[in-house]
Amino acid sequence: MPKSKVELYAAIRRDHRLGGISMRALEHKYGVTWRTVRRALDAQWPEPRKKHRPRTTRLDPYKRLIDGFLQADLDAPPKQKHTAKRIFDRLVDEHGAYEISYQMVRSYVAGRRKQILLLAGRGPEAAFIPQSHIPGAEAEVDFGDVHIMLAGVPTRCYLFSFRLSYSGKAVHRVFASCGQEAFIEGHVHALKALGGVPRGRVRYDNLKAAVSRVIGLGRMRVEAERWTQFRSHWGVDAFYCRPGIEGAHEKGGVEGQVGYFRRNHFVPVPVVDSLAQLNEMVDQWDIDDEARKISARPHTIGEYFRSEQPRLKPLPEEPFETGRWFTPRVDRYSQITVRSNRYSVPVRMIGQSVRVLLNANDLVVYDGRSEIARHERLSTRGGSQLVLDHYLEALIRKPGAFPGSTALEQARSAGRFTPVHDNWWAAVRSAHGDAEGTRALIQVLLLGRHMRHEHVVAGLAEAFRAGALTADAVALEARKAADGDTPAAPAPTPEPPAPAEEHATVTFLADYRLTHLPPDTRPMPSVAAYDQLLNRRRTGGQGTSQGEAT
Repeated sequence: MPKSKVELYAAIRRDHRLGGISMRALEHKYGVTWRTVRRALDAQWPEPRKKHRPRTTRLDPYKRLIDGFLQADLDAPPKQKHTAKRIFDRLVDEHGAYEISYQMVRSYVAGRRKQILLLAGRGPEAAFIPQSHIPGAEAEVDFGDVHIMLAGVPTRCYLFSFRLSYSGKAVHRVFASCGQEAFIEGHVHALKALGGVPRGRVRYDNLKAAVSRVIGLGRMRVEAERWTQFRSHWGVDAFYCRPGIEGAHEKGGVEGQVGYFRRNHFVPVPVVDSLAQLNEMVDQWDIDDEARKISARPHTIGEYFRSEQPRLKPLPEEPFETGRWFTPRVDRYSQITVRSNRYSVPVRMIGQSVRVLLNANDLVVYDGRSEIARHERLSTRGGSQLVLDHYLEALIRKPGAFPGSTALEQARSAGRFTPVHDNWWAAVRSAHGDAEGTRALIQVLLLGRHMRHEHVVAGLAEAFRAGALTADAVALEARKAADGDTPAAPAPTPEPPAPAEEHATVTFLADYRLTHLPPDTRPMPSVAAYDQLLNRRRTGGQGTSQGEAT
């Protein structure tokens, strides 16, 4: 049997036309009346099903009152409008509607509220209009938070995203904060990676890095002064979206891009040693994403970008300093305070003022024009980052302060002060005492200023294995390790292997210097030039010699 009335009419016409079945036989075959057979043979389509009259309910007498409440809400403050529960309570308290239930009121209000909004010309709650973008004209910017494992510590960072609206090409950067330094540095990196600046508007949220104050409910904004300088230098035309979720819909492309990038490249959580290492990975991910197609578009992101890139405005020739300068004073702990965090500098700078350039991910300290310290920027507040090397001149005079110093603890956590250091330090203290042993270790640490860290560690390991507990011996072994890493001339024919039983030997620095002196080709010294100073007898038989007193 046909499942629908349309199929029934088609079957009746087919049987009558091809099989010659009479109308009465068709009535019996399909179990229908003669009117249905006649309508089918007259090539009429089935009439739509008639709607039943709505059933009356106990709520009908109160529907006009409910509509009045909802119409009054059109001009009421957003947070002081009627809820279904409040309407039900008013009907019961003010009109004695004891025969109705809350479920009846809630069901009616859910549909009727939208109808009243439409009748008042307020439109639907959310309507999305498809947009077309001109190549090279528009872009969108947003920040999103990501979690990573940074040097073994779970850390919350911020993902900057700059996305061209036409091609969908996006450039990302991970920063320790989402402050103004990161915001501006992210723009510089993105615009250089894209090779140009959009000719039209770039859409932004009302983030504090760009907007210091929102004026009224319109589009008027008071921009941050440094952001205005940057926009003027790079020729960026900013457009600020409405606050809240409504503004997010005005730049939905980059909102979705941040989510896609986070789900596809930060799952599982990346494990890195530094943000620089992570950003190298992010740059490669951006290149890989160019092979992706967005939705049902016929070409890839990279193909669209190659046609869009020539239409961007050229980059400015002069650079723009993205960091912020500070001039703090070094305290007696050889530290400076920048943005509620403390950073160490060499102890010779105590009591002096230094210049600090605070970037998005690092901090550089200058004495005049000379760089004296560089730190990774701390993302917390009240933290400290100390470098052990900055305190060595003071510690060599105060060796008792070395074991409990905060700089030593941080060096251990960062892997700069290794178990090899601890083993050699324990041995030298046992042999020469705590003070002299610690001073010897500090002399070894000073080698790191002109030798690579791994060479010093190798020298410590070899000296400890041989039982050499002097800084000179460590320096010599570290130099041997450094010489072994440098490319040398082809080695001569190897000598026969030494016996299996070998004992470690250590050459002292004085002997090493004597055996490695260049050949002395100077002539032997002569005293012939001094013969003229010898006493000579006077001529003429005088009894006194020349120069002798008379």
